Amino acid sequence: MNKNYLKILLNGLIKENPVLVLVLGTCPSLATTTNVTDAVGMGIAATLVLICSNIVISALRNIIPDKVRIPCYIVVIAGFVTVVEMLLHAFVPSLYDSLGVFLSLIVVNCIILGRAEMFANKNNVVASAFDGIGMGLGFTLALFAMATIREVLGAGSFCGISIPILRDYCVPILRDAPGGFFVFGVLIAIVAAITGKQHLKGAGCAGCPSAALCGKLGNCAQAEQSAEQEEGTANA
Repeated sequence: MNKNYLKILLNGLIKENPVLVLVLGTCPSLATTTNVTDAVGMGIAATLVLICSNIVISALRNIIPDKVRIPCYIVVIAGFVTVVEMLLHAFVPSLYDSLGVFLSLIVVNCIILGRAEMFANKNNVVASAFDGIGMGLGFTLALFAMATIREVLGAGSFCGISIPILRDYCVPILRDAPGGFFVFGVLIAIVAAITGKQHLKGAGCAGCPSAALCGKLGNCAQAEQSAEQEEGTANA
């Protein structure tokens, strides 16, 4: 495997994990991680859509007019989401019913739309496919980690299978929204410690892990510098 493709694939797992580093897809990450089965199902569904949409958008990047690229991306993504929904409805109806509206919301998942705009629109089909696989796996692993903690410690079970030794030590709040945010924050802190990344005091492009892929980095840096100069002048 080409080293560049391997790097692209691995980036999505930890260094640029879409949930725990880029902090994207927060809504499905919190809503579908009350149990492991739903979390893995959502991760796999989103990964399939991400890979397929990345490939198609990359293949059509020189044909899609720049002014309507976002609507075109959404049409492509919606098509693959519909296919995934139909497959789940036909072969895994219990998972389809459990995920409910969150399957349809994959259409506007900012991870998928973001990778289409940031990566697939600027790279070849093979690289875009590896990016989809890496980001999809990163998304799935993040959901799996959150769901494991919330289900095991919050309900004393794993994939719906009860663990008697944990039943008396459950923390039910972990399965509720506050517990979801707590687990989410803890995992973000752990990943930040592993990668050695520190967030900047001010929000800006320079603090984004994907800044190197964005052509607007230079412009943003200039804008931030100008703003700092104006602030300094005003204070003087």
